[in-house]
Amino acid sequence: MTTVVPVVPDHPAFDQVAGLFDAYRVHYGQPSSPARTASWLRDQLAQHRLAAAAAIRGDQVCGFITVATMPASLRLGTAWSIRDLYVAADHRRTGVARALLHHAILGARVAGARRVSLQTETDNSPALKLYTAIGFTPVAGLDLLNLTLDPLPRDPRDTA
Repeated sequence: MTTVVPVVPDHPAFDQVAGLFDAYRVHYGQPSSPARTASWLRDQLAQHRLAAAAAIRGDQVCGFITVATMPASLRLGTAWSIRDLYVAADHRRTGVARALLHHAILGARVAGARRVSLQTETDNSPALKLYTAIGFTPVAGLDLLNLTLDPLPRDPRDTA
């Protein structure tokens, strides 16, 4: 049985979620950095920039989801954006991702959000199949655009 629970920095499952978050980053080509990942995730949760939930089976975290709440200006409400969803390889195709998605969607409904959105790669067929089966639909007429920012140069007078 899978239980989905909200996770904050002092939750007993936080360290396992942070470890799985590091595996998620590695899955997408980033170098493993467990301490840095845990610190970053702890900060995001503590500052309420992200909310997280973990799927737990027995005493093992087998997946997680993170969401960000954003203003929905035109509708004068809020929208939830699923930022990260990851299931450990040995728990895939067992309903964990579906349970995490339903948890996030219910949370958004309870909070009065106007919509829930997410994005994934166009070739991620298993995820796209799951998302559309749950009711997510592509947004016609919109393109995702990014501008990658380089860090500002450090002031040489900075001694820190």
